[in-house]
Amino acid sequence: MSTPTQARRLDVTGMVRVACERVVARIREAEVVAAALSAGRNVLLEGPPGTGKTTLLRALADGAGVPLVLVEGNAELTPTRLVGHHDASRVLSEDYRPENFVPGPLTRAMTDGAVLYVEEFNRVPEETMNVLLGVLSEREMHVPRFGRVTARPTFRLVAAMNPFDAVGTARVTPALYDRSCRVAMGYQDEDAELAVVAAATGGPEPLVARAVRSVRITRDHPELRIGSSVRGAIDTVLIAVELATVRGHGADEDSTGLDAALAALTGKVTLADGATRPVEDVVADIWRRAGEELGKA
Repeated sequence: MSTPTQARRLDVTGMVRVACERVVARIREAEVVAAALSAGRNVLLEGPPGTGKTTLLRALADGAGVPLVLVEGNAELTPTRLVGHHDASRVLSEDYRPENFVPGPLTRAMTDGAVLYVEEFNRVPEETMNVLLGVLSEREMHVPRFGRVTARPTFRLVAAMNPFDAVGTARVTPALYDRSCRVAMGYQDEDAELAVVAAATGGPEPLVARAVRSVRITRDHPELRIGSSVRGAIDTVLIAVELATVRGHGADEDSTGLDAALAALTGKVTLADGATRPVEDVVADIWRRAGEELGKA
């Protein structure tokens, strides 16, 4: 077996270049995350959903020339699912052998020298977090009846979490923060979100502007506990364009936009405790308010 490896520097310039080509208005975050990864550090990305964390990580991995292994964090992500397991049918006939071990995403990322990206990290069971913490400390792990797995020099861990969602989540231990560099990724400004939605949809400018303004209003609306990410605006525009085709008029016609917003946003927002109105009424008011604000601008 080989000895534990030290992290090797990654191509920080290439990472930033590719990220700037693919991600809108995330230059600072791209530079900081790329620098941390290049320096051999692991990263904890904190921010609400829909802020481009996965897109940024894909771009950085491509720029570094290393694979990206993506894992969805949830309560079912047990250590066995993360690390791997022996094929039960082969064990019956062959007993436990290295050849019948089925590697999980952590093992694949370590042996391939990949960036392991764990989404919704604060939903992962504590025992699974402990496995990752051990790997961060030693850059190797021992798998029972398989042996020692050593990380290649380009292996890194990036864990993402939404610090504002307390339902079904666990507290991330100080040990993880101590072994990682934390980068916050909040919502982008309105101009950046306009550019994101326009690029993603190709929709008419007035509709794009109203959809973006609407999702931005949801984020600090008194009747909503959780607002929508920019995905809500993208979905609103895409649905409105298709509705307009069916109805035979412009996509920015008011009733078409409203129907699209209701379909796109009502499932992406969460009513605040004590709110008395249906979510449809709240979204309809937000859509009207966005139109009025843009009409005055």
